[in-house]
Amino acid sequence: MSVDIVKEYFRANNINKEILEFPVSSATVELAAQAVGTEPARIAKTLSFYTKEKDAAILIVTAGDMKIDNSKFKHFFGMKAKMLVPDDVENMTGHAIGGVCPFGNPDSAVVYLDISMKRFDTVFPAAGSSNSAVEMTCGELEQYSRAKGWIDVCK
Repeated sequence: MSVDIVKEYFRANNINKEILEFPVSSATVELAAQAVGTEPARIAKTLSFYTKEKDAAILIVTAGDMKIDNSKFKHFFGMKAKMLVPDDVENMTGHAIGGVCPFGNPDSAVVYLDISMKRFDTVFPAAGSSNSAVEMTCGELEQYSRAKGWIDVCK
């Protein structure tokens, strides 16, 4: 299970954060918010897109209430936003649909954080499975995900 990949990633990188595992699904923003007991906007959803070459993933972590703005995406990345097809998700991100997160990904996957999350003290990204999450500050998320930086690609 990829939650084990995230646990090992945390151990290997001395990240002392409790991974929350739920008896119910947290595979969508709404389900994750219910499982965690928070508002949907504080769920840090990880969206996966193809690179220009279509050989790796761009992972963009956004606040749960945001959507990708195609014109902003194109302006920043110089290409049209194309989400990974289901067959490519696990191979290119290391995690199955519903558990895609910015931790323990293949080296070829690049993580960016959308500024929409900065309005919260803490957010809840998934932790590799469709029934897990971890609470962290935006600063911790930036450090632990090894994000390339903060971007503004949402509406």
